[in-house]
Amino acid sequence: MFRFSGKKKDELKMLDLNGEPLSAGDMVESLRYDLGVCLIVKDENGLVYESLENSKQVSWIKMVDASTKFQKVKKIN
Repeated sequence: MFRFSGKKKDELKMLDLNGEPLSAGDMVESLRYDLGVCLIVKDENGLVYESLENSKQVSWIKMVDASTKFQKVKKIN
C-alpha cells in the first residue's frame, strides 16, 4: 500500500478547530455528522466521538479537516 503523506495516522495530533489539545474524556461540540455534544472515548479501535444526544459513534479520523489537519470539533471547557 502506498502512503502519500509523510505522517502515519497515529502521528496526527488531536487538536480542535482552535488548536486546543484533545484526549479521551474530553467533551466537545461536533461540527459534522449531526452528533451534537460528544464525549471522546477509547475503544478497541482507538479514539471515537460518542454523541451524548443519540449515542452514535464516529472515529476520530473521520473528523480530520483536510486543510488544517485539526478535528472538526470545538472543545467544551
